[in-house]
Amino acid sequence: MRERETSSSSMSDSCNSRHFSWLMKSCFPNPQHHHPQPISTAFSNHHQTTTTISSLPDDLILECLSRVSPSSLPSLSLVCRRWSHLILSSAFSDLRRLHGRLRLSIFALSFSESSLFAATLPSVLDASWKLTSFLASDAVLPESFHASFSHARVLAIGREIYILGRNATVRFDTWTGKAASRSPMLFPRKKFAAAVVSGRIYIAGGTARTAAVEEYDPDTEEWHVVADAPRRRYGCIGASVDGVFYVIGGLRIGTSGNEASRAAGTEAHVYASSMDLYDVEARGWLRSRAVPGGGCVVAACAAGGHVYVLASHAVELSFWRFDARRKSNSSGGGGGFGEWCRMKSPPLPAQVRLDSTVRFSCVGVGDKVVLIQVMGCIDDLLRRSGRSIRGLREGLVLFYDGAAGDWSRGADLPEVIRRAACVCVEC
Repeated sequence: MRERETSSSSMSDSCNSRHFSWLMKSCFPNPQHHHPQPISTAFSNHHQTTTTISSLPDDLILECLSRVSPSSLPSLSLVCRRWSHLILSSAFSDLRRLHGRLRLSIFALSFSESSLFAATLPSVLDASWKLTSFLASDAVLPESFHASFSHARVLAIGREIYILGRNATVRFDTWTGKAASRSPMLFPRKKFAAAVVSGRIYIAGGTARTAAVEEYDPDTEEWHVVADAPRRRYGCIGASVDGVFYVIGGLRIGTSGNEASRAAGTEAHVYASSMDLYDVEARGWLRSRAVPGGGCVVAACAAGGHVYVLASHAVELSFWRFDARRKSNSSGGGGGFGEWCRMKSPPLPAQVRLDSTVRFSCVGVGDKVVLIQVMGCIDDLLRRSGRSIRGLREGLVLFYDGAAGDWSRGADLPEVIRRAACVCVEC
């Protein structure tokens, strides 16, 4: 019994067949057999050899492992250190993509007082969400968990989800189910813009202390200031297409006194419906763009080479598509970079009222947009207005097909997922 506890508490340096499926067990010799059956070669009758999967070269093991089902991935990294190292390699991801084993899945994350819930929708065609994980706050002190992640942004790089909180960063591996603490941002931020460009994270806004745009390199786990934003925003949203980091919407911050009062009236509209464009490779800002018709941007994301923006006009919503694909220098035009097009507005139920209690989160999945309607604190809402909770259920999910130009209803989020932030992950 003591030996069994010891072996299960640490990862072996060599492959061990214990606790794995019959398929994996078939690859290993059974240590209880005193006379294992050898595999005879077809080329000689004079000698026999014994071959196990652990004796195969890395490239053949990778071929075998890359074909397993997604549900088996968490177990593979526990077999041995060699397998764990192979699974973390880019070659493993490349092979799974080649074999059609990678797919775009939607993850919805919900933050409670001390923990994180996660639900996943493997594809937009799935009929229901799967509650995949419950992550305790092992990577962050419990007493600071809620303060750090109450307004977190979530991003995906490959199979990994980065949860960016006010003063903490957590990386969640969707294959192994493990969470680990990473370096926090240089400046504490709240309701900031964030996006991934060329495998690195870029953030802007969310603080009156600085206009700095920060860049995070996951390989070195370091943050760097790369530019100053032309406008200081709070409550802004980030997106990226074709090497450009978009900082969208939000409120103006950073002024004081009478100047702030005047600016609040003259520039609030401009900030709420504008986009600043940062060219990551050129390290410079492009011409800012504004959402046609004004309004306040309440959700935005990138999908299929476009930036999609949902704007609120107090009594109605408008849905816009910005062509973010760059023109080719040799094409002489035709790329359409910077063109706006109004799209069909999302068909929200009549019970959903456009006020400060209703929020939206959206994410791009290929050429589709996933829009999730979430609520603020329903208890506070009932105390303030006396409205019935009937019709206020959050978690409504809508899909927009960019090719067909139409909306469809998706599976509602599980009730345990509240005030969700969503992200698309290739896993």
